Amino acid sequence: IKRNIIFENKKKRLYIKIKNKNTQKMFSMRNDYDRGVNTFSPEGRLFQVEYAIEAIKFGSTSVGIQTAEGVVLACEKKLKDKLLEPMSVEKIMEIDSHIGVAMSGLVGDARIMVKKARVESQNYRFSYNEPMSVLSVTQAVCDLALKFGEGGDKERGMSRPFGCALLLAGIDENGPRLYHTDPSGTYTRYFAKAIGAGSQAQNVLKDEYNKSMSHDDATILALKVLKQVMEEKISSKKCGSG
Repeated sequence: IKRNIIFENKKKRLYIKIKNKNTQKMFSMRNDYDRGVNTFSPEGRLFQVEYAIEAIKFGSTSVGIQTAEGVVLACEKKLKDKLLEPMSVEKIMEIDSHIGVAMSGLVGDARIMVKKARVESQNYRFSYNEPMSVLSVTQAVCDLALKFGEGGDKERGMSRPFGCALLLAGIDENGPRLYHTDPSGTYTRYFAKAIGAGSQAQNVLKDEYNKSMSHDDATILALKVLKQVMEEKISSKKCGSG
């Protein structure tokens, strides 16, 4: 009887493997290769980075819209407690007098990257007596994002990828600029971008964004996007803009 049970169990496992061949293969592969942050799978994937990107989709929504006059940043503030002071929840921060940033994902991770951007920007201003370009600040932040799992140098990175995405916006000698960064250290320039739980609102931006729109129109569009994705009624306490 024991042999029959074992045989039946084996047949059952074999059936499951055949039925869910692709799922089983992927699950097994993730178990083998998702423990090391610097270990590539045979398919050339870094699962820890992919997990970090997925974590951002659970964060609050942030929107950036570039216009000829400047860049609008708007974000959702999730107030989980009635006794929470709304002003203490910061999702939009200043890097320099000409650059701001909106974030989504793990706020603690984002603050480390914002600190890095501020230091780089001030060092550049002190050394060259001119503001640092938005692109250069973005590149410095992405360099830090790539340091996960490293050790041995003075500026030691985290032991895991940063679980946050940033929208860096500013005005430099090239005009208004908007860049998006993710945990893989990749940065991309956008005219309009939504990140976080409401990233599906990117389709709204594709339909309604216009390069010739004014700063006020961009602000209205950003609030419209937040209104669609927010679970609660939009208010000055539950959203921020800059």
